[in-house]
Amino acid sequence: MLRKIALSLPMIVAASFANAVDAPPAMKAFVESDIMSWAQSAQVIDAINAQNVETAGASAAQIEEWDGQWRAQVGQADQPLIAEVMGRPLSQFLAEQVSASGGRITEIFVMDALGLNVAASDVTSDYWQGDEDKFSKTYSVGPDAVFVDEVEFDESSQTYQGQVSVSLSDPATGEVIGAMTIGLNAEAFF
Repeated sequence: MLRKIALSLPMIVAASFANAVDAPPAMKAFVESDIMSWAQSAQVIDAINAQNVETAGASAAQIEEWDGQWRAQVGQADQPLIAEVMGRPLSQFLAEQVSASGGRITEIFVMDALGLNVAASDVTSDYWQGDEDKFSKTYSVGPDAVFVDEVEFDESSQTYQGQVSVSLSDPATGEVIGAMTIGLNAEAFF
C-alpha cells in the first residue's frame, strides 16, 4: 500500500521520537541540480587528488591516530589538524556555498579515498568518515553513487537535517577519488 504523507514541523518533531524520517525527494533533486554543478569543479577534484597523494598508503593505525587528534581538538584552543583542514581554500569555498544557500544547506564536507576530511564548511565531529554510510555507500559503490540518509535532529545546528552524500570522480580518469556529504535543513524542503 502506497501512502502519501505531507510532513509538517509538528510531524517532524513527533517523528524524531521514532529516531528519523525519510528524506524528501526534493533534497536529492536539489543536490543534483544545484550542488553537482560545482562538485566536479577543478577546485574540488584537485584538492581531493592532492590529499589522496598525501594519504596514500596510510595504515589503519595512522588513520585512527589522525581521527583521535581531530576529536581531541574539537572545541579546544589549539587545533593544528582542524586549522589545517579549515584553512584550505576549498573549505572557504564550501563555507561560501553554505552561506549562499539561503539556509537550505547546513554543512558540506569533502572526503578523500580513505574517507578523511579534505575540506569542510564547518568543523565536523570527526576526521575519518570511512566507517560511516556517507562514505561506504558512495565511494565504495562507484561513480554517480548517491546516498540519502534519514532526516534526524542535529544537535550542533539545532535543525532537522538530512544528509545527501555523493561519490566524486576525476573527470580525467572516470575513477572515483572521494565523496562529498551535504547536510540539508530538511524543513526547507518539505
